[in-house]
Amino acid sequence: MSEVKGTDAVDYIRRKFGNYPGFEEGVQQFHTMLELGQLLYDARMEAGLSQETLAQIVGAETDEIAQLEEADYEEFPLALLQRIAHALKKELKILLVPMETADECEKQLSPA
Repeated sequence: MSEVKGTDAVDYIRRKFGNYPGFEEGVQQFHTMLELGQLLYDARMEAGLSQETLAQIVGAETDEIAQLEEADYEEFPLALLQRIAHALKKELKILLVPMETADECEKQLSPA
C-alpha cells in the first residue's frame, strides 16, 4: 500500500490552518480514510473486480464503492465494509492502537 506523504500544499495548509482547534485530528481522520480507501482499492484490484461488479455483489451503488476508495464519505458504513470484505474473501479487522505522537504524525505527512 502506498504511504501518504506531505506536499508543499499540505505544509501550506498546516501553516495556514494548523492552529485551529481540531485541525490535527481532522488531518489524522482523513489519513485513516485514505488508508482504508487504498486497502479497499488494492483488494478489489487483486480480486479482479470493477467497482460496478463489486457494488452488484454487495448490494451497493457503484458510487458508494467509489466514495469509499476515494475517502469521500461522511459516515463510516461498517455493514457495507463487512459485505465488501466478505465479497473480496477478506476478513475485516478493526484495531485500536496507541495514538501516534504529533511528531510521528508530522513525519507521515511530510515529504521524505
